[in-house]
Amino acid sequence: MARPARLARIDVAKQAMNFSAAHFTIFSATDREDLHGHNFQLACSVTAPVDDTGLMFDYAIIKKTMRALCDEIDEKMLLPAHSPFLMITEDAGYTIAVFNGERIPFLPRDVLVLPVANTTVEEFSHYFLEKILQLPEIMVHGVTEITVKVSSSPGQDGCAQWRAK
Repeated sequence: MARPARLARIDVAKQAMNFSAAHFTIFSATDREDLHGHNFQLACSVTAPVDDTGLMFDYAIIKKTMRALCDEIDEKMLLPAHSPFLMITEDAGYTIAVFNGERIPFLPRDVLVLPVANTTVEEFSHYFLEKILQLPEIMVHGVTEITVKVSSSPGQDGCAQWRAK
């Protein structure tokens, strides 16, 4: 006789799921933080059915995916593509961030422009969540909920959550 469906949650927060990046938060059309960096930490929780063997699925898939996502943005200057207050251009071999009349030049190899409105832990958590939701090797397992947490320091993090409808 088959067991009734049971849900479980796996929480993955490994030391290797981290990235170092520079950024500045934009508060308004005229106010932003100074350029600085963090050693960000990534964590993920996944809820899915447990099968008759006592497994949701091999969650090494999640660890591998999270490490790969961190590697993509590690040691980069992160800029928001969708900020209403920042313009990003290319000029004379530089990526130029223009904010409130300031021209802030970067070498293109050091910059990653992300599809976010601001470079905050809130936006980073949604960015990573959207990347995970696109992965069939995770979603094929009847996943009902995913939470992604990005921390910029201990006790300071942003979370994004998805639930199946």
